[in-house]
This record gives sequence, C-alpha cells and structure tokens, in this order.
Amino acid sequence: MIYITGDTHGDRARFVENNMGDNEWTSDDYLIVCGDFTYVFRNNDSEKEFLDYLEKEKPYTICFCDGNHENFPAIFSYPEEEWNGGRIHRIRKNIFHLMRGQIFEIEGKKVFTFGGAYSMDRYKRKLGISYWNEELPSDTEYKETVKNLKEHDNKVDIIITHTAPREIIRRMGYYPDVHDMELTGFLEWIMYEVNFQNWYFGHWHTDDVFNNKRGMFTAVLFNVHKVE
Repeated sequence: MIYITGDTHGDRARFVENNMGDNEWTSDDYLIVCGDFTYVFRNNDSEKEFLDYLEKEKPYTICFCDGNHENFPAIFSYPEEEWNGGRIHRIRKNIFHLMRGQIFEIEGKKVFTFGGAYSMDRYKRKLGISYWNEELPSDTEYKETVKNLKEHDNKVDIIITHTAPREIIRRMGYYPDVHDMELTGFLEWIMYEVNFQNWYFGHWHTDDVFNNKRGMFTAVLFNVHKVE
C-alpha cells in the first residue's frame, strides 16, 4: 500500500509516536513525503543515528521528494541508483530521495516526482548553511522531466511535488511567489499536458483538497492519505 503525507521537517515525533498510524505497516508498504523531509539537514551524528533508527525499526519504505528546506549537498552525497524505473539517492536501505522528473512504478501505479520550491524565509537563513540554490530546479532537470514524461506518453497515476501549480496556489488564497514563477509555471504546464488521477503536494502547510477538470489536488501536511 502507498501512504502519502506532507512536510515532516525533521520532526522525530512523526515517526516515534506513531502519529502517522504506521504501527501496522509492513515491508510491502510505502510512505511518500511531499518534500521538506529534513532528516538529512544538519548532517550530524544525531541525524544519522535517527536515520539508523528508521532503518532498523520501520519495516516499510520511506520515500521523499525534496522540498526547499533540505541540505542538497548532503542528500547528493548519498549513492545515486535506479529504483523501480526512476533515479534515487539511497539514504538508507529503506529510505530514498526520489529525484526530480522521475517516474516510478510503485504498487502497480506510475508515480511522477518533481521536488523543489523557493524558501520564502530566506531572509533569516544563510546560503550554504540553511538554504541552498539547488532548492530550485535546473534547466537540465526541466529538460529531463519533459523527456521522461514523453516516454510515458504524458500519462501517470500520481504526481508528487512540493509546491503546486499557480492555479492551485491561487485557489488556496495565495499569490505565486515571483522567485519561483518558473517552477510553478512549469507545474501548471504539467497540470494541463499530463494525464493523471491524483496530485499530492506539501509546502503550504495545510491539509485540503481541490478538484478541477484535470484531476484531484491534495495539499498535505499532517494527514496521511492511503492510495487505493
């Protein structure tokens, strides 16, 4: 079974205190976090010990697309490999970073991932210490995404992103940030060009559902959604 939740922000209670109801999950289950995983951020011994705990104590597979509050050099230092049809960074044997523009076969479903967003709180962060330029996609990642989607005839079952298309951001009552207009515009292009059933995203720290003629959009923070 696939389960999907939002920004965990390195909050250990999300896993330790069974806040996600994962006590009954098995090695056949998958948890996907829609960015801002942030358990690989300070890259210190304490974080590594907690990742070891997750590897030992959680039988299921933990996957995440990247958000903006991620230490990208630390994530990129882990081995890159292919898994279920797409590229990942393997953090632990059961913890994967799902790279941008990839399409994975999970539980018989095609899952497309495209992380990244602009840190709106940059004013209190420091480049190379608490935020990194890689939080926004590169031209290479955009081009690879278009190529990969074309190879799948622009058809997937589930889309996982951190932020959302501009139209959905406006429906939440916000204005798209000028600093990531390229990204949110690209996601809007995907919204109209790709056939999908469900789109899950984080970043906006809300749990809500939006329907339009293209599909169902679910903003996730604390809720855990079970994909049938």
